[in-house]
Amino acid sequence: MRSLEMTGAWVLEPKVFPDERGTFHEWYRGEEFREATGYDLALAQANCSVSRRGVLRGVHFADVPPGQAKYITCVRGTVLDVVVDLRTGSPTFGRWEAVRLGDGTHHAVFLAEGLGHAFMALSDDATVVYLCSTGYAPEREHGVHPLDADLGIDWPEGVTPVLSPKDAEAPSLAEAERTGLLPSYEACLARYEELRGRPSSG
Repeated sequence: MRSLEMTGAWVLEPKVFPDERGTFHEWYRGEEFREATGYDLALAQANCSVSRRGVLRGVHFADVPPGQAKYITCVRGTVLDVVVDLRTGSPTFGRWEAVRLGDGTHHAVFLAEGLGHAFMALSDDATVVYLCSTGYAPEREHGVHPLDADLGIDWPEGVTPVLSPKDAEAPSLAEAERTGLLPSYEACLARYEELRGRPSSG
């Protein structure tokens, strides 16, 4: 697993074994995950979403604690997967990183609690599966508008974004910060240390 620029985000670039029957790859290995993150992935829920080209989901995040970590891959088609640092006080607050996920590369992305997640389907029937560390709890889950100009995510040109009504009404990053909706970097670091079984040094 390769660490992305922001704390708490990694990308898996597995070795794919092709033969005349098809391909095989390991999209999750507990030992490798633990080595990269320092703790085990708690699995509380597994989701699958199918999207037509242009569908844009996110930017979603959950209250910390407990937060919701996600381990994501695209098993059919292609998506542009985006991780956004929504943790106030973080040295990379407001920044984002994009990884193309698809059935050609078989890459996967892990984002820790407090980070925001979004993706845009670049093909029809783009199928994304993801593992979640906590179950769905609507009272703890929130969003930031994925087309917020200040956030400035570089979505692909020539693809018209299709948003759900909820995502279309999500606040801007500035509004979410002003109203206290965003998790703090300090709370997220404490959560990561808790998961690693060590007390926070803060």
